[in-house]
Amino acid sequence: MKLTLEQKIYYTLRLASAMCFIGHGSFGIIGKQIWCNYFGVFGISQNVSYQLMPLIGVIDILFGITILFYPLRAVVAWLVVWGTFTALLRPLSGEPFGEFIERAGNFGAPLALLFFSGIIKTNFKELFRTVKSNDQYNSATLSQTVMCLRIVVFFLLAGHGWLNLIEKKSLLTQYASLGFINPATVAQYVGVLEITAAFSILIRPLRLVVLAFFIWKVTSELFYPHHEIFEWIERGGSYGSLLALWFALSRSSSYQSSFHEKISYYKRMKHQYHLYNYNGYAK
Repeated sequence: MKLTLEQKIYYTLRLASAMCFIGHGSFGIIGKQIWCNYFGVFGISQNVSYQLMPLIGVIDILFGITILFYPLRAVVAWLVVWGTFTALLRPLSGEPFGEFIERAGNFGAPLALLFFSGIIKTNFKELFRTVKSNDQYNSATLSQTVMCLRIVVFFLLAGHGWLNLIEKKSLLTQYASLGFINPATVAQYVGVLEITAAFSILIRPLRLVVLAFFIWKVTSELFYPHHEIFEWIERGGSYGSLLALWFALSRSSSYQSSFHEKISYYKRMKHQYHLYNYNGYAK
């Protein structure tokens, strides 16, 4: 069955949101040591942190599976809140602020999904209805989704570029493992490239640039020094935001092209009308 463009955007964002939950939950079950720093923000000891991690992990994975099979608005909305909260814990625990904005895909992908399928209404019952695809094309909804995705992609690329410029240790280790002799220099080049691309997509998004950085993110995230597969899954929001934006821009571009063609047509008709009246009066 061939999917419509709207369905491609919908399923991309839905899968991306589920990946964020499942990947994050996997680290809870594994017991990722750095999480102790985030629990420490609230004064929770290391021993208690390790006891809480599996519980949080299981809940996250269950929510991720829920989004895959029965995407409740409440669960998607919770991912926006939870993704923002967990990303903020990084700078709150002493890490660079770039760590927060680099994870914009974690909360940005589910937010874009809510925009695309109709943002949550004030009616409480709406929270317990599923997020559905918009089969009827709506240019206003698409414009909101595209703008949301442009901002999300800007932050995730700019944040990762920032971490490269300040030479984050794990990134240098990653470049060294790939055989680069001078990882710090590579990090500087990559940082400048990603920040330039971030502003480019925010100001005037080109589909080719978006596709190139989708491939870049999908590939580069595979080379984390530890827990590669879980790191890759958790960053599904980054790939999903880029891919959904790439899909959406095709419809947005065609709509703008059609709109400009209509404007040009009306201008020509108006010009011919004035010429006809002028010639009529001249006679």
